[in-house]
Amino acid sequence: MSEKETVLTPEGLQKLQDELDDLKTVHRREVNDRIRQAKEFGDLSENAEYEDAKQEQAFVEGRILKIEAMLRNARLIDGSDNPAGEVNLGSEVKLKDASGKPFRFTIVGSTEADPPNHRLSNESPLGIALIGRKTGDTVDVTTPRGVVQYTIEAISTPKRAKR
Repeated sequence: MSEKETVLTPEGLQKLQDELDDLKTVHRREVNDRIRQAKEFGDLSENAEYEDAKQEQAFVEGRILKIEAMLRNARLIDGSDNPAGEVNLGSEVKLKDASGKPFRFTIVGSTEADPPNHRLSNESPLGIALIGRKTGDTVDVTTPRGVVQYTIEAISTPKRAKR
């Protein structure tokens, strides 16, 4: 079974690497300490602290495996390969809805999506509608409240960091 490609910005990659490091170094040790302490309470069959610690250990180990798989299948985007003037992964897009209300989003992979912080998934209905479009284009997006129309006012690509 092939794993899904994980599309990440350089910042998203760093966040995942930091989380993985924290899980492996800090959280694993904390959970192991909790398990060791809970075992000292005796009978494990009726030991709520032990069960809780074992469940947390399973969560931590599962998250480690998930992050490792995402990193293994990561494709780094920085926007430098995007066609000029076209919305793509890594693009920052300034929009207006039909009422004139402005919006600004950066198009990112689903792993990094965070709409309250203006990071929109390329797999969301709006993200799908925007990919490949140009400044001045109007897109219709079907939402639970009906069709919403947006006009693309500006597209920018962040400058690639020098290495």
